[in-house]
Amino acid sequence: MSKKAFLALEDGSVHHGFTFGAEVDTFGEVVFCTAMTGYQEMLTDPSYAGQILVPTYPLIGNYGINEQDIESAKIQVRGFVVREVCLEPSHYLSQKTIHQHLAESGIPGIHGVDTRAITRRLRSSGVMMGMITSSKSPQQALEELKKVPSYGSIDFVKQVTTPTSYQWQPEDSAPLYNIVVLDCGLKYNILRILNRLECSVTVVPCTMSAGEILSLEPDGILLSPGPGDPDIPKVNYVIDTVKQLVGKKPIIGICFGQQLIHRAFGGCHFKLKFGHRGGNHPVRELATGRIHITAQNHGYAVDPDTLGEDLEITHINMNDNTVEGLKHRELPIFAIQYHSEASPGPWDNTYLFDKFIEMVKEAK
Repeated sequence: MSKKAFLALEDGSVHHGFTFGAEVDTFGEVVFCTAMTGYQEMLTDPSYAGQILVPTYPLIGNYGINEQDIESAKIQVRGFVVREVCLEPSHYLSQKTIHQHLAESGIPGIHGVDTRAITRRLRSSGVMMGMITSSKSPQQALEELKKVPSYGSIDFVKQVTTPTSYQWQPEDSAPLYNIVVLDCGLKYNILRILNRLECSVTVVPCTMSAGEILSLEPDGILLSPGPGDPDIPKVNYVIDTVKQLVGKKPIIGICFGQQLIHRAFGGCHFKLKFGHRGGNHPVRELATGRIHITAQNHGYAVDPDTLGEDLEITHINMNDNTVEGLKHRELPIFAIQYHSEASPGPWDNTYLFDKFIEMVKEAK
C-alpha cells in the first residue's frame, strides 16, 4: 500500500497518492458523493457502474466491511479515490478491511490524495473521464484516456442486470402481493422494503419482454434504478418493454426507472454538470409543499421541455430546480428521481413504497 499511484483526469490534471485494494489500472467517469457514511453501500450500488468514485468524507474504512450492508452481488465501481483509508476498523459486525474487500474483488483504490481539490475541480468543470494507475506515466495515462469510450456511449444496464430471474420472499409472513422488479441496476434494499410490506418479489433481467413479465401475473411492477445515459439508442429495448407495460399494471419508477417512464412517453433527458450523489439533497413535493431530504445517485435529469400531456411533475430539487418526480395524469404510474430506499442516506422517503402498495391494492 506504499506504492505510488495517481489519478489522471482528462483535463490534464494529475492527483498523486498511494495504492490500496488491487494494484491494477482502471478508467471511468470520475464522480463525487457527499454522503458522510455508507461507503460499502456506495461501492456495491450498480448505479456507479463504469465510474471512479470519490467520497467527499475524508476518512473511509473506519467501520470495516460486513455482510449486511451490501446492495448488489459485487463491487460495482471501477475505482475508489479517498483522502485517508483506515486499516484498523472498529465495529462489531466488521469482517474485513476495505483494502481487503477491494483487493479480493480486483478493484483498485488510491489514498492520500486531496479529494477536496478533485471535488472542486469536478464542480467547476463537470464530471470527466479519469484513470487510476501505478504502472504508467502521467503522459501515458492522458494519452490512454483519449482512446477510451465515453461514459455516455455505453449500455451499462446490460452489464449490471441479473442474468436470470430470481425470487426474494418474506420469511415470516404469507405475501399479499406479487411484485415484479425490472432489474436495470437494482439495490437490495428495495427488495428488503417490499418484503417488509408483505410482498413476494420476482426480479427479472432488463432484457425480459413485456409479455414474459405479464405472464408472471404481477400485481405491480417496479422499474429499478441503474447506471448510464437513458437516451442512448442502445437502451431502447428497455424503453420498448416499458411502453408495452403501460396501462397493464401499476408501475413505480425509481431514478433510472423514472427516466424509463419519461422516455416511454416521448421525453428526453440532459446530463447534469456533476450529478446528484449523496444523502442530503432537499426535494419539494409540489402537492403539499413539504421538503424531503433525499438520497440521490444520478447524472442525468428529465428535460421538462419534453414533458408530454400524459405526465405531470410532482417533485423538484431545491438546489437546482431539476425534476425529481413524475406521475401519470390518469393511469396508476408514478416515479421519483431520488432513491426512496436510501442505503446510504435518510429513510424519510420509504413512505413512497407504501404509496405504491396502496396503488397496487386499489388496482387489485
